[in-house]
Amino acid sequence: MAHNPLVSVVVPAHNAEVTLARALDCLLDQEIVDWEAIIVDDASTDRTAAIIAGYVEQDARFRTLSSCAHGPAGARNSGISAARGHWLMFLDAHDWVDASFLAKMLAALEAAPDSVAAYCGSQCVMPDGELIPLSVSSEVAVQPFETFARRCAIATHALLVDRETIVELGGFDVSLRTCEDWDLWQRLARLGRNWVMVDEPLAFCRASSNSLTRNSSQMLADAEIVIARGFSADSRVKHPVTIHANGANSADGRTASEALAWFAFWNAASDCGGGSGSINPQSLRALPAGRKWASEIAKVAVNGLAVGSLSVPAQLAARWGRFGGAITELITELGKVWANPAAARRIQYQLEQMLLDADDLGAPRRLARTLGIRVDARNPTSTELPEGIDQIYAYLMMDGHIEAVVQFGVLGTVTRDHWIELIRNFAPQKEAGANTPNTLPAGALSGTAERGPDPDSHFGKLARLAAQARELVRSSAEPAEPPAAPRRARHRHDKDRTSFWNGYFATEDPWNYGSSYEQEKYERQLEILPAGPIGRALELACAEGHFTRQLAPRVGHLTATDISAIAVGRARARCSDQPNIEFGVLDFSADTLPGEMDLIFCSEVLYYLDDLAELRRIAKKFAEALAPGGSFISAHAFVLRDNVERTGFDWNTFGAQAISEALAATEGLVLEQSIQTELYRIDRFRRLSPDDVVTEPRIDHAPIRAPIGLGVARNIVWGGARALRRDVARSERRPRIPVLMYHSVAEEGPAALARFRLTPAAFASQMAWLRANGFHATTSEQLERSIANRQPFAGRPVLITFDDGFQNFADHAWPTLRANDLTAEVFLVTDLVGESAQWDSVNGPPTQLMDAGTVRRLAAEGAFFGSHLATHRAIDGLSSSDLAAELLRSRMFIERWTGRPISAFAAPFSVTDRRLGRLAKESGYRIGFGSRHGPADLNCDPIDLPRIEIRGDRSLDEFVATVEAMLD
Repeated sequence: MAHNPLVSVVVPAHNAEVTLARALDCLLDQEIVDWEAIIVDDASTDRTAAIIAGYVEQDARFRTLSSCAHGPAGARNSGISAARGHWLMFLDAHDWVDASFLAKMLAALEAAPDSVAAYCGSQCVMPDGELIPLSVSSEVAVQPFETFARRCAIATHALLVDRETIVELGGFDVSLRTCEDWDLWQRLARLGRNWVMVDEPLAFCRASSNSLTRNSSQMLADAEIVIARGFSADSRVKHPVTIHANGANSADGRTASEALAWFAFWNAASDCGGGSGSINPQSLRALPAGRKWASEIAKVAVNGLAVGSLSVPAQLAARWGRFGGAITELITELGKVWANPAAARRIQYQLEQMLLDADDLGAPRRLARTLGIRVDARNPTSTELPEGIDQIYAYLMMDGHIEAVVQFGVLGTVTRDHWIELIRNFAPQKEAGANTPNTLPAGALSGTAERGPDPDSHFGKLARLAAQARELVRSSAEPAEPPAAPRRARHRHDKDRTSFWNGYFATEDPWNYGSSYEQEKYERQLEILPAGPIGRALELACAEGHFTRQLAPRVGHLTATDISAIAVGRARARCSDQPNIEFGVLDFSADTLPGEMDLIFCSEVLYYLDDLAELRRIAKKFAEALAPGGSFISAHAFVLRDNVERTGFDWNTFGAQAISEALAATEGLVLEQSIQTELYRIDRFRRLSPDDVVTEPRIDHAPIRAPIGLGVARNIVWGGARALRRDVARSERRPRIPVLMYHSVAEEGPAALARFRLTPAAFASQMAWLRANGFHATTSEQLERSIANRQPFAGRPVLITFDDGFQNFADHAWPTLRANDLTAEVFLVTDLVGESAQWDSVNGPPTQLMDAGTVRRLAAEGAFFGSHLATHRAIDGLSSSDLAAELLRSRMFIERWTGRPISAFAAPFSVTDRRLGRLAKESGYRIGFGSRHGPADLNCDPIDLPRIEIRGDRSLDEFVATVEAMLD
């Protein structure tokens, strides 16, 4: 009885005299010996039959069949019918596998006994022996059918498959001249059984100009058939798994048309590489034009060019002259089909970068938009730009070694001085005093970058763009905002209270005494007055007399005093029609108080005493100044220092609770009544007479009905604090901070943009959490200074940024930020201010953008602004000239509107490329936010800072976890 081997290897051969021996020798080299090889001679007319006979005579494991199938599908089917092994392998006569192929593939199948097939990676071998590295497709192991419905992800001989299953499926489709292996793998995957991956390139494909893959029209026609089968039912598969019975899932937009377009593009790129005519670009219409696909399309182009030109990627830039025009035309036509030339330019940049990344630049490489060169870092010379080039990719060389790789956008000639500046910025500098051959000589870098005396130089053309931008801004209808005046800080006079308070009253009405909030508080102080007539009353810290005027009619005679003569003067003028008021300047801490008073008022000022000891001393003075039975009334706010667990003002002092306790502990004073709100309490104490009986005080709780103005609200932490800003500023230092990225704050909007939109309530919850946990807002300029000085961040800083400049920032986010004593930096799309976010129109009605007037107002209120460029186009699809123009124009318009220098930008769509950072610096920016995600730390490059996207589809708990991770 004949032995049934473990593996049957089917080898179709047609006129394979040159390559067949290499294929058969790799089988003899296998570590596993239990195999048979069925060599199918498919009507060969050369020495193929003789070579086969030699191997059959040498080793009984080789068998031979003759076939007139005139194609690999029929020849393989003949071999399948004669095979006896449990597993099948298909090895074409021009390919081979590694000696460990069978051992590793069988081991993988043994470890996964429910698998129908094992597959590995493969590499394409060029005629000169160079290898194209091909990664292993992990998708096949995860979702084999969805993968094979769209593309052939593995080489024919990179597979070991169950023989009985292949027989049941009917073998290869002989009607297909190409793609027959893809078709069979697709049917196999439709069964729903597992595939196991061996993550190594164990199979090798020999690239040849005679390969069937060079017949692009046949390949495309056959691929269309296979893809159509993959997206429909296939009667050839009798028992498909239910989920695949009717074909692949196209619900996510990954349709049959798109799959065919991907194959057609690879086919077209291969044709370009081979020097043959390209296919009709209309067949590529279904390729996805989105930014995230540009890199994938460029990778497909590189692979197609490599296969078509029989070159490895490292050789493609040098051979650009053979196919560069064709592939550039193909990509340009693709942009026309999409009606999106920027998307095509993005692919072109990506393709050229990939080619130059693989090249050694042994000679200058002039591609379509990029010039690849080597530059002598010790003695650079000017570089003229060929027509169409707007990017340079350069190796900075010293003593034959690459010291740095630089890639940057260019507008014109790169002069020697320009190169010197670049070398200074990019080439690594040795330690001071080191005398090594690679140290750049001091004289070589002593020049300064020339700034455009030559109008054809890079900086000359940049200066021309800047002049055009200035003229555009100057001629705009929008008025210029005068330069923002520096904010005047109040100077504290710790040794001179009079000067301190006069400083406060240098501005009239410093506390907005006429606000509804203050007036409601005045009404409650009047409500708590003792019953009966009040003879002599003393008001301490009367300020500008707003409450004085309301109190005077309620008492016989009122002495109104303040430490500030400025305040007293305003109070006297305000109450000039009140004959029962006597005004005077009095420092109640240092001066003697008038005695025998029936009533003393002292509100909203005791916070400013030095400490509790002084408070207790002053409380005793108050008691002594009262007549027996007289009342002392005090209104003060709750302060977090007293009780961090309840709502209070975040002031660095004691508050109402400590004040009330000190007064209650004063000999001779007893609390009679208290009106308490969430924010403040008003207490009335009475000086006891010798025969007084102390009773329980009356405590009334009252709501705050009046609206709370911003000046008050920004100091409140509702519900208490978990950390105080001043405490963490003293005790905490950290090397990194969160930079939060928001977009929209609105109740409603397109469902597709929900990720980028928070409700006002959700945003308010996040800002309240930051406030309650001791965070303070910082700016990008402060962040840049800390990085430059290597200075750890004090306390808990957070940089809050908003992209796009939506009107809902002004309507919802900005009031919430101000109420929580926070600010934000908003990145504006300057050509579209006052219009709408047309870039989002595909998802629904575009959101309104702030106009210039709103920007001016918010800037005056403390918001900060930066550039989101001029048009919100992704920068990797802009020419270098357009990119520089947008950077310049955007910055100048924002400076006109805000009256401040602007130094920060954020890249639209968070898309960057290697040109952006340097062009941004040359256009006047120092700070940039791009595509990087995570916290910003002291090691960051300020022109490429990371941010953390805050999504609208995440909970408050997830927000908290994200920010708290920055505190570790």
